[in-house]
Amino acid sequence: MPVFQLDDELWFPDPRLAEGDEGCLAVGGDLSVDRLLLAYQHGIFPWYSFRDNDQPVWYCPKKRFVIFPDEIHVSHSMRTLINKGRYMCTINEDFDGVIHNCSQLRYDEEGAWLGEDIIRAYTEMHRQGFAVSVETWDTQMPPDRPDVPGRLVGGLYGVNIGSAFFGESMFSLVPSGSKMALIYLAYTMKHLGGSLIDCQLKTAHLESMGGRYISYEEYMRLIRQ
Repeated sequence: MPVFQLDDELWFPDPRLAEGDEGCLAVGGDLSVDRLLLAYQHGIFPWYSFRDNDQPVWYCPKKRFVIFPDEIHVSHSMRTLINKGRYMCTINEDFDGVIHNCSQLRYDEEGAWLGEDIIRAYTEMHRQGFAVSVETWDTQMPPDRPDVPGRLVGGLYGVNIGSAFFGESMFSLVPSGSKMALIYLAYTMKHLGGSLIDCQLKTAHLESMGGRYISYEEYMRLIRQ
């Protein structure tokens, strides 16, 4: 199947035409808020090496790796760590800190995708109320700012549309820093009636926390709710 070339018009091809299991669908277009919102509403997301590509590359995998909020797995060791009370999680207290930490931890790696264009695009998404961060703070370390509860040691960010959360990236500066943020996100979504957390790609880390595959058809049914 072809990989479609996008232009300045706001459109995407039928996601079911995506190539292979990874779902490479299209190249080109831009990272405007309107295009990103259109993409996520159809299960499409940008993912490309900013050093190797001068245009966005768009994907829509045929199988979707997701976590349902009420299926989040919290291990005994994680429960013990949470119950100690050293770490605290928040939402949207430091989006800039989260996205820049996610970028810097992988910036020098081959194929790194979280470059300045992505940072600008999702920061604008956050400014308009669509991109969300979850922060993990170490309350026993001195904070970098007087208005936060401790040192930022982990977190994640993604896009929230309707009842779905589309995860983009996470980071940890201490063991389990990102896990705590993900658990906090799942508990918050469960409380608010959230439908799913889209993990985009399968990893052993996410699978251990309850991630599993569903079909694209089931995925679209859920996010359209």
